Amino acid sequence: MNYLQDKTVIIILGPTGVGKTGLSLLLAEALKTEIISADSMLVYRHMNIGTAKPSAEELAEVPHHLINILEPDETFSAGLFKEKASEIIKILHGKNKIPLIVGGTGLYIRSLTGGLFEGPDADESLRGKFMDAEKQYGKGHLYNKLKYLDSDAAGKIAPNDLRRIVRALEVSLKAEKGISEVQKGSTQPLEYNFIKIGLSRDRKELYSLIEGRVDKMIEDGLPEETRRLLKMNPGRTAMQALGYKEMALFLDGSVDLSEAVRLIKKRTKMYAKRQYTWFRKEPDIHWIDITGITETRKIFEKAIHDVEILKKLIYSKVC
Repeated sequence: MNYLQDKTVIIILGPTGVGKTGLSLLLAEALKTEIISADSMLVYRHMNIGTAKPSAEELAEVPHHLINILEPDETFSAGLFKEKASEIIKILHGKNKIPLIVGGTGLYIRSLTGGLFEGPDADESLRGKFMDAEKQYGKGHLYNKLKYLDSDAAGKIAPNDLRRIVRALEVSLKAEKGISEVQKGSTQPLEYNFIKIGLSRDRKELYSLIEGRVDKMIEDGLPEETRRLLKMNPGRTAMQALGYKEMALFLDGSVDLSEAVRLIKKRTKMYAKRQYTWFRKEPDIHWIDITGITETRKIFEKAIHDVEILKKLIYSKVC
């Protein structure tokens, strides 16, 4: 095996709707490899339109992993992703293939490249009790409780960041030791040569593409897909997927279709913004600005031009 390929893993990341899928298909073909999805919602069967899942033709064109592996009432996590993705990476390397990881779920990607904090599972009942206590005893009650239990953790969390405070308390009480101590046992990153390629666009252009994509989803039958999904009693995780919650509101008569569509577009843009924020904190990403480029082949050509290592890897496969 060529040393350049050995232990190499390519990651294509970026916000929703930016153009990752098209680029990944061309790269996978050029590298003669397979794709590992790093999208927390593509794992679910029966959720095709709302998740912008690759088409049946695209899935047949290039082997994909971690897509359509669960029913909507099942749960998935970053820990499970890391476990399954690690196994697939080893198999692909054994076949002299460079794994191509594609997706926008930042925590999934970080689980591979930066390690993962493996605390106890969420306890909604306990979280509810914490929130009730905050209401009963006033703002700052939970933060003061955390300072008493784990002053180091409290020092790293803003006093008004209630979500993180509740999680820190939850971990500390369930693990019977401070979250700071639990975090010391976090998993380590995988020892691979990660080549991280990020796609970005002008914000207004990306938002326009998102709006067009949502309109297309409605035309393709998102309301009907949501109706079928709801009959399957989907779990809370699956229903967090963009679009389905809003379509459910439309289907039960809470809002009309135009309002549901407006809400989907708004929520999707907010999600894209959060993805940008997350990925901008990730180190060693080769960012490629594809503003003004919508043709997949041209995006591919720009990626090859801008990231020299990609050109070398593709050339090594051709020769």
